Amino acid sequence: MKLVKRMNAAYLIAAIIGIVIASMSCPSTASDEYTNLMKLITESEDVRINAQDLAFLLATHGFDVVPKYGYIIVKLDDVIYKMTPNGVEPGLADILIEDSKPIVQAPPSAPELHNG
Repeated sequence: MKLVKRMNAAYLIAAIIGIVIASMSCPSTASDEYTNLMKLITESEDVRINAQDLAFLLATHGFDVVPKYGYIIVKLDDVIYKMTPNGVEPGLADILIEDSKPIVQAPPSAPELHNG
């Protein structure tokens, strides 16, 4: 009987460890895309790159880009990034968060809160 309890405990511990390892090794798609974007931007150098060239480079790597005058817009999930080629600075572009999905709050459901 004690042997069965020990085996069950060992299986439980092994299952928990397996779940923890699996959850650590499966990053989300959103963070993967952002990581890939940052890797592409920081590991490359081109002092002559312009917004059109940068948009083309990112589009060929599967990013959703829109070239604008002097900068590009990159959309990853619900976040919009504004990227400006940075010339002689390290990397290809400066990145700013232009917009993100607004947090929507549900209205209170209690009618007494509406009777000001």
